[in-house]
This record gives sequence, structure tokens and C-alpha cells, in this order.
Amino acid sequence: MDAMTHDLAELRKETGIGATGVTIDRDVPVIDMSDFGTRRADITEELWQAATEIGFFQLKNHGIPQELIDTAFAQSAQLFAKPEATKAKMPLKPGTNAGWEYKAQVRPSTGTADQKESYQITLPRMAGLWPDTAEMPDFKASMLAFERHNWALAMRVLSCFADKLGVSPAVFIDGHDPLSDQYQSTLRLLHYLDMKDAKPEDFKFWRAGAHTDFDCLTLLHQRSGQGGLQVCPGKDSDGRVLGWTDVPPQDGIITCNIGDMLMRWSDDQLLSNLHRVRMPKEGESLDARYSIAYFAQANMDTVLQGPAQKYEPITAHDYIQMRLGANFAGKAG
Repeated sequence: MDAMTHDLAELRKETGIGATGVTIDRDVPVIDMSDFGTRRADITEELWQAATEIGFFQLKNHGIPQELIDTAFAQSAQLFAKPEATKAKMPLKPGTNAGWEYKAQVRPSTGTADQKESYQITLPRMAGLWPDTAEMPDFKASMLAFERHNWALAMRVLSCFADKLGVSPAVFIDGHDPLSDQYQSTLRLLHYLDMKDAKPEDFKFWRAGAHTDFDCLTLLHQRSGQGGLQVCPGKDSDGRVLGWTDVPPQDGIITCNIGDMLMRWSDDQLLSNLHRVRMPKEGESLDARYSIAYFAQANMDTVLQGPAQKYEPITAHDYIQMRLGANFAGKAG
């Protein structure tokens, strides 16, 4: 089947959801990952409940050293502070999800560009896209270490989902093999532009418009005091968005969500839900916002089909290309 025929359900989910909507309070589950070897069964049940009922959860005691997280954020800020001409030497290449872009992502939900810049690290595709080592000697080593820690945590979570789906953990772990040249999981550094000199009309836009992720699992690192992330559990039977919930950032707490790829791969048992980054409200900081996301997305040659075979098989390569094409007009091949 043509890859483009697979896009309808996922892309329809992002259309017609650009309105402000209402904000309501909800509890976002916080799951303790400590003592994973002895607590695996309990952790698995908590993850499954959150992923099948809400689609969002947070992880604490996750094993990624805080020092490494802090270093990654410091390196990210240093990169984005470089002149535009310097960053433009590392451009987002067509269809690769690797390199730097500035306000290039247009959400189907809004039709407007996200107010941010980003730098994507997809390891097999980084030739010529790393910052100059003479200028940033610690960048590559820090990001490689950080990327691999995120991969390991993502695989731990996915192995729990495999237990509940009744499939071998190898299905997901081998399907995201980082030693393969087919690897396409991405570490994405994000810089949302400051709003200090913004005009009133600028606040009518979104820092990142409402969307679902198109990976399997997203691990999002945020900084305390740099909020704006909102989540939504979906729509009602009439297609109305059920309200948005703020997720205040906390240092060392990782916010996770299921992506469309895993929702398809699980025969829709695991829920991929909407999220966005709103503009600052009155009284909130107008400073720049930084976050770092790890997108665990299956290797290019991995075939996506759930145990119940609800959907026809599609390779992860075709799936990602379809989604990139919908979000980066003129950028995806």
C-alpha cells in the first residue's frame, strides 16, 4: 500500500484543533522507575494504566544523571546563541530529521510556524552537521552520552509495554537498534524564542501548535520556570477537544507521551494524545524556553504491525517520511 494512504487517521487528528479551548486541572501520573529489576511488574502496571488511559506520564528516579542533563541544556543554549550564519552551516536536510531549522515547522492544526528553532541529532545522518569542535569541544561527546542514556530509558519503558502486549521485548528493542545504519531515533534540542519585545498580536500564536508526536515514545526534558506545555487526552464522540492541562516543568522529571507510531504498532491500545506549548500568560516569564526531546522511533527497516494486525504493515521509514512531509513543507523528501 502506498505510504501516503496511511496518513489519514493520524493527520485528521491534528486538524481543527488550533483553537485556544479551555484549561482544566488533571493529575498527570508520576511513575517511580527506581529499583526497576525488583519492581518491574508494578512499574509495568503503572506505565500501562497511564499509557492506555491518558497517553501521558512522568518519570522520576529514571537513572539519567542530573549532571548529564544539566550539561546537555548548557550545550544546547550555547549552540542556539551562535550567529544564524554559523547555525545555517548545519541545515536540516531533506527527509533526514537531522540538522538545524528556524521556524520551519508548520503544524496542520494551526497552519502557522512554531515560534522556535531546533537542532536534530539522528546519528547515522550527522555527517557535516555537528558544530565545529574548535568552537564547541564538549558538544558532541555530551550529546552522544545523553542520547544513549535516553535510548536505554526508552527501551526500558517499551519493554514494559511489550510485556503487556504479549510480545517479546526484542520486538521494540531490536526495532530501535542504535547500532544499525537504519536507526532513526532523534534527540532534538529546542529553543523557543523569547517574548520580551513581542507585540500583543504575537501572543495569539503558539510556541508549538497542537499536535501528536509521530514516534513511538517521547522523553521530554524541561527546565523549572520554563513552562507552557499543555496536554489533552483527546476528543469526545463529537470531535470536541476535552480541555487542556498545564504540565509544570520540574528539573529531573521527564515528561513522556506515546506517539502515533506506537499507537498503530499496539493496535490502538496505547494512546497518542495531543499536546502543545502555549505562549506565556500575564505574570509569567517572557524569557526564552529550552527543552530537549528524545524521540524513540523505530528503525527505517522495522515493519510496524501490531499483534492483532489491525492495520496493514508499513515500514517505519515510510511512516516517518509521511509525517515529516506534513510538518516541514519543502523540507522532507
